[in-house]
Amino acid sequence: MIKGALGAVAGLIVWTVVVTAGGLLLRTSWPAYAGVAAAMTFTLPMLVARLAVSAAATLAAGRTIAAIAPSIAVRLVTGALLLLAFIPVHVSLWQRFPAWYHLTFLVSLVPLTVLGGHRRGG
Repeated sequence: MIKGALGAVAGLIVWTVVVTAGGLLLRTSWPAYAGVAAAMTFTLPMLVARLAVSAAATLAAGRTIAAIAPSIAVRLVTGALLLLAFIPVHVSLWQRFPAWYHLTFLVSLVPLTVLGGHRRGG
């Protein structure tokens, strides 16, 4: 149980660090992105880039969790916690982005957290 809790906390920390670093990378390397970030008036490529950063963060979180607590249940619970945390955020931002963006982000959280912990070749 302690390993599970530590894995979940570590996964959430990794998710936050990767998303933050990815967001900073987008803003520093893509002037057009930086120019619209405050207003959140992203173009289609920008929305896809944001989803890619989120996917990378979610996979990294799953891998981190599995390294500490190999039980799939811990990854499921952590993915569900991410989902529960972000539903209200996306509801509040619903009008700012297309529905497919919100749904892609939200629906991907649990499966990508689980998938991130699967090891190749065994």
